[in-house]
Amino acid sequence: MTAPDNRRYTKTHEWVQLDGDVATLGITDVAQNELGDITYLELPDAGDSVSAGEPFGVVESVKAASDIYSPIDGEVVERNDSAVDAPELINQSPYDKAWLLKVKVNDPEQVEALMSPSDYDAFAEQEAH
Repeated sequence: MTAPDNRRYTKTHEWVQLDGDVATLGITDVAQNELGDITYLELPDAGDSVSAGEPFGVVESVKAASDIYSPIDGEVVERNDSAVDAPELINQSPYDKAWLLKVKVNDPEQVEALMSPSDYDAFAEQEAH
């Protein structure tokens, strides 16, 4: 699956979609595919802070447990409780229904510094080989 054009990406396979000063965060199709069937998701609550490069949650699958890293600094304004209640949504819809957090961004420049969709696709392809 090609990375959607309207987002930026990290080397740890998270995506960011910026809308004004609020960023929606999630994990990529590559990440959910590598994890396999996702069985558990732990996310911070609204009002919590996230920091770029630091873990903000945990996703567990039948294969492994992995930290989810924040690509940006900010304050959580909403978490996707539907994904927490039904973590398999991440396997089914990593870019739409299974967004993880909405974060009020401290510095929008952080988003611009992330990988473009074409750069991410090239990175993911190279990493796969």
